[in-house]
Amino acid sequence: MRELSLNVMDIAQNSISAGASLITIAVEEDRPGDTLSITISDNGKGMSPEQVEHVTDPFFTTRTTRSVGLGVPLFKMEAEMTGGSFSIQSKLGEGTTTAAVFKPSSVDMIPLGDINDTINMLVMMNPQLDFVYTRKLRPETGEEREFALRTTELREVLGEDVPLNAPDVTLWVKEYLAENTAELLGEAPDA
Repeated sequence: MRELSLNVMDIAQNSISAGASLITIAVEEDRPGDTLSITISDNGKGMSPEQVEHVTDPFFTTRTTRSVGLGVPLFKMEAEMTGGSFSIQSKLGEGTTTAAVFKPSSVDMIPLGDINDTINMLVMMNPQLDFVYTRKLRPETGEEREFALRTTELREVLGEDVPLNAPDVTLWVKEYLAENTAELLGEAPDA
């Protein structure tokens, strides 16, 4: 995978397969500290200690449709190649948290990619699930900035009759993410 957003999609899909009803995705950039942290947490079925021990092995998977699982091993490898770190914590019946810290100044750093599109796609394809997406930036100068998208709040505003994958809602989510990301990064929003 040549974009970190694709890793996020893959790990979120693992959460969905694990029966999660809530998936939290956090992207935090600390420019003075030269780190980009990505954390994906869920309230799915979790894993046993044995599964956690083997989950970074590319030839281990709990899926029955294929014999290898590359998402978590690649995420770990990509973080460690930059001089960053990786951790996964899980408890049966409680869920899983996968966290990777990258060093953006590393020559081995791959782009974040279109994380907004990834989040929008996850919401659109799984309108029955709850997602919390937060994006934080600690710039070289100035105060930390952040924004969040919470699908529970969208449901409260929209009511039960409007699904999160309705075309108007999907477009609104796309625009909300683009505008807030541009403001966070101090850029002009994409047209």
